[in-house]
Amino acid sequence: MKYFFNPKSIALIGASTSPDKLGFKILQNIIEGGYKGKIYPVNPKGESILNLKCYKSISEIPDYVELSIIVIPSDFVIDSVEQCGKKGVKGLIVISAGFKETGEEGKKKEEKLKEIVKKYKMRLIGPNCLGVIDTKHKLNASFASEMPPEGKISFITQSGALGTAILDWSIKKNVGLSKFISFGNKADISEIDLIEELENDSDTNVILLYLEGINDGKKFIEIAKRVVMKKPIIVVKAGKTESGARSASSHTGSLAGSDIAFSAAMKQAGVIRANTIEELFDYALIFSYQPVLKGNKIGIITNAGGPSVMAVDMIEEKGLTLAKFSEKTINILKDFLPPASNINNPVDILGDAKADRYEKAIETVISDNNVDGIIVILTPQITTQIEETAQIIAKISKKFEKPVVTCFMGGKRVEHGINILNESKIPNYFSPERCVISLKAMDNYRKFKEEKSKSKYIKFSVEKEKVKEKIKKFKNQKINVIGDIEGREILSFYGINTIKSFLAKNEDECEKFLKEKKGVFVMKLVSPDIIHKTEAGGIKLGIKTVQQAKIAFKEIVNSARKYNPDAKIIGVQIQQMVEKGVEVIIGVNRDTNFGHLIMFGLGGIYVELLKDVSFRVAPLTDKDVDEMINEIKTSKILKGFRNIPPCNIDAIKETILKVSQLVCDFPEIKEMDINPLIVNENGVIAVDVRFAFEF
Repeated sequence: MKYFFNPKSIALIGASTSPDKLGFKILQNIIEGGYKGKIYPVNPKGESILNLKCYKSISEIPDYVELSIIVIPSDFVIDSVEQCGKKGVKGLIVISAGFKETGEEGKKKEEKLKEIVKKYKMRLIGPNCLGVIDTKHKLNASFASEMPPEGKISFITQSGALGTAILDWSIKKNVGLSKFISFGNKADISEIDLIEELENDSDTNVILLYLEGINDGKKFIEIAKRVVMKKPIIVVKAGKTESGARSASSHTGSLAGSDIAFSAAMKQAGVIRANTIEELFDYALIFSYQPVLKGNKIGIITNAGGPSVMAVDMIEEKGLTLAKFSEKTINILKDFLPPASNINNPVDILGDAKADRYEKAIETVISDNNVDGIIVILTPQITTQIEETAQIIAKISKKFEKPVVTCFMGGKRVEHGINILNESKIPNYFSPERCVISLKAMDNYRKFKEEKSKSKYIKFSVEKEKVKEKIKKFKNQKINVIGDIEGREILSFYGINTIKSFLAKNEDECEKFLKEKKGVFVMKLVSPDIIHKTEAGGIKLGIKTVQQAKIAFKEIVNSARKYNPDAKIIGVQIQQMVEKGVEVIIGVNRDTNFGHLIMFGLGGIYVELLKDVSFRVAPLTDKDVDEMINEIKTSKILKGFRNIPPCNIDAIKETILKVSQLVCDFPEIKEMDINPLIVNENGVIAVDVRFAFEF
């Protein structure tokens, strides 16, 4: 893809003599940006434009052309691309709109465009894009109004309009960019190709992404996992909500939305997700300006109590640690700070603090081995030396391999100080909370890199062929949904502990089964047409006698028929009631882009009400499963809470990993719920199971 960023020659097809047209503005940007290669304007009129000879078609250009930029009406693009292919052009940037974003006719044009690109082995960015900028090679092949300053951030965007906002922010804040790529409809080159290209780009330290969707989620995870070990990837995505309800029959399906799949995938890939454009900017600053945290212990220096309390609250909320200073640090602070100061973390150096007091406090705190990063808060009080303090922060920051972030709060009075910080590559945030949130993003990145080297995929010895035979039978019989009995059999072939049961088709069979049995039993409706048995009155607990079982059978069947008169009722299962434990759910839903999405949470009838669940994309590593279990708010219950004894967490982990292996082995599994999986100190047992297939 070097032809897009450092081409030796460029043809601009659609160059114009009119200053109001894109064909003029793009040519002007290429020239004024300082591009050193050859430039060939192309226009059927063949007029000279901006003192450059213009050619009527690309075929008339006597020299070799590496990159063609096309900005003509979409109806003429196909022929133009064909000419580029014959000319031997390597790279195409199609800025023209009017393709799949406009409807069916546009989609057909785009398909034809892709065919020609493939035929001539060209690569394409676009169509319907803003273009490409490479600051190092002085290339502005876009219709952006200005060239951003040179830096180490590369920005990839699916939206040209948002791209212009990013460029404007970069120029205003003097934040340097390396590359800017607006890829539009991604008919050929996608965000995955671009991330892979930037992986070994020495001019890029941080990759920013704005996405509206990912076409190949599995490949994105694979590539991103590798790239983030070298440099951070930060993404903001549009389209969090879904219009209309998903058509899903399982708990997992009803809880799993496309945005949940996206979030789960980003966590597994180590990609930092920004929730807003503001966060994207915030993260871009800290990662491009400062060294990565080596731990999560944060020190705070402030001249005002209120903002520091807000920072402390956010540190606790986000799971960072307020650093505990060494005795040496406390003694130094005690020696030079006024008696009214707070010498513990956060260090309040009082409202009358001048630059020298800030200097000594910052130097002392950042030198402490118990401190991994610092936040410096400044409010503009009457004695505050704002610019001088900013210069001191910049000087100290250069001496230490620890991140320094600032919060110069205010407006006009702190403006010059903030400019000094920006020029010195110190991120300044308007609020203490944004300081902490940015440090937390850095801490998450650090932890991902540390944990990835330790995580592993675990393969279990299973009876895969037996499951294959079962699923083949369902396919031949055109059975897409199976219930508890067949479902538990499949789980047992993968070594998952399941409860034994008996299917009674009438009251007499209940009597025959229970006649010589002792204990307490549960009876459950078996019907492929009734998923949520509780709602249909399809579960009876505490059955001890034959007489109770007969009555229960009749009540279950009658209740089910009232609930759904057309339901096929196969019978009623009788199971021994499981000893006490915590009910959890393990579920699967197949996402269009990312594949099998695995869910874990507290189970039973409240799962959709509480929605205390976590998701990851299969296949799972052992560390993925640890995160899933710890992520749910009610995980403390599993570890022992009040009169509830600790559960066997290892047994839960093993079950989730086996489910991951199962769905990877059989992609035709569309949905699955184990609900509940009962877990106690001894292990787990799958009580109720359901599968849905898509053949």
